[in-house]
Amino acid sequence: MNWEIFLAPYTQAVDELKIKLKGMRKQFDYESRHSPIEFVTGRVKPISSIIEKAKRRDIAMTNVEEEIQDIAGLRVVCPFVEDIYEIVDMLRLRKDFTIVEEKDYIEKNKESGYRSYHVIITYPVETIYGEKRLLAEIQIRTLAMNFWAINEHSLNYKYSGQIPTEITQRLKNASEAAFRLDEEMSKIRQEIRDAQEVFRRKKD
Repeated sequence: MNWEIFLAPYTQAVDELKIKLKGMRKQFDYESRHSPIEFVTGRVKPISSIIEKAKRRDIAMTNVEEEIQDIAGLRVVCPFVEDIYEIVDMLRLRKDFTIVEEKDYIEKNKESGYRSYHVIITYPVETIYGEKRLLAEIQIRTLAMNFWAINEHSLNYKYSGQIPTEITQRLKNASEAAFRLDEEMSKIRQEIRDAQEVFRRKKD
């Protein structure tokens, strides 16, 4: 497989989707409204990770495009849990891609403690050979969920997916603590929004 040719449309998809998702955030700024989007990032899955995932799931390399959903990955990070569902509702209204699957790991988190909302889409990319529809994954999570997930990913990498039992339990405890923080912040959300609005006006 020529990886450079194979991944080029995914790189294009990530670049375009980042612009569109960041554009959603700017629209809230233009209207001086609270934005449910704190920041947006995106990446194309490294070749080594694609190969490893294909082997782990017994996916033939010829079927990678159809069976691995997160080769193109976007992440939308929000201030509050409620913002996640607001963003999901906005994504459902868009006409420039099609949602094919939704996975709510907030309502029912993974065994590891991982929480996030995943939206799997098909996205049309214009190539020199015409339109190509690709699978892409948009992860939506709070700042606290993102902090936990980044550290859990680092530990998984360090221990090659075999995190010691004691650390695994401490990670679960940390996940619960992070979610309690999110719940508490949601309770004082309006106070925080009012304070941000005062701060914004002073800057203007």
